[in-house]
Amino acid sequence: MTTNAPRPEVLRYTAFSSSPDGGNPAGVVLDASGLDDGDMLAIAADLGYSESAFLTAPPEGSGGQEGRAYSIRYFSPKAEVPFCGHATVATAIALAERTGPGHLVFATRAGTVPVEVVEEEGAVRATLTSVEPYIEEIAAADLTEALAALRWPAADLDPAFPPRIAFAGARHLVLAAATRARLADLAYDFARLEALMRRLDLTTVQLVWRESAGVFHVRDPFPVGGVVEDPATGAAAAAFGAYARELGLVPDDAVLTLHQGEDLGRPGELTVTLRPGEAGVRVSGTGARIG
Repeated sequence: MTTNAPRPEVLRYTAFSSSPDGGNPAGVVLDASGLDDGDMLAIAADLGYSESAFLTAPPEGSGGQEGRAYSIRYFSPKAEVPFCGHATVATAIALAERTGPGHLVFATRAGTVPVEVVEEEGAVRATLTSVEPYIEEIAAADLTEALAALRWPAADLDPAFPPRIAFAGARHLVLAAATRARLADLAYDFARLEALMRRLDLTTVQLVWRESAGVFHVRDPFPVGGVVEDPATGAAAAAFGAYARELGLVPDDAVLTLHQGEDLGRPGELTVTLRPGEAGVRVSGTGARIG
């Protein structure tokens, strides 16, 4: 962006809550064509949200109707990330308020992500479908280091949920707490966890506690993004859905409810939908403009 060029409009939306005071806030720039990487990082850092989204024209052959397909990039206050679910939902809702509900296509660094936006009961809801996920084991020494950085004794893990790294656009370490009290008590070593996450190329650590068969409470430390905790994490929700399906912890045809942000005073709700024969994981939620 040249020094004489006007600064693009930066919108502020929250995702996974119909209230501006809940969910996860994101910056949204609907026309980032005049910005370079440094400009986008500076805007994200200035906002201070866990991620901000920046739209430009779609690549050739990306699919989607004209005016409803885009390239999208995501920046935390510290770095670019390959995929961000909550900023995708926030952007889709911002676009729907201008061009109406319907089908959108976003070309991300992780792959093509379709999003369907609908109006229901007076609220706008966006549903993204992730890229094809995968699950991998974590080395014993890396797990030990993760628990040490979190200051979690191994005995506080739920043995029904084996630790794994899960990907559905970005990599997340999934760890399950045995109790809600363990999940609520989060006071980790920021620098130590960040170092491990950078070495393993992790975007967040997805901490979960199972309330019932299809209801979970989750938290996501995000030191690699310069944020202590992400209030509502769509990419991690997609990764968790893939993890739970792969390990047989939920049925192949399931709808999961993830509650996140309660411990931060920003409650949000993420819906994860798994469908037989569909590799991608669907993540949906409402949103609201901030200010």
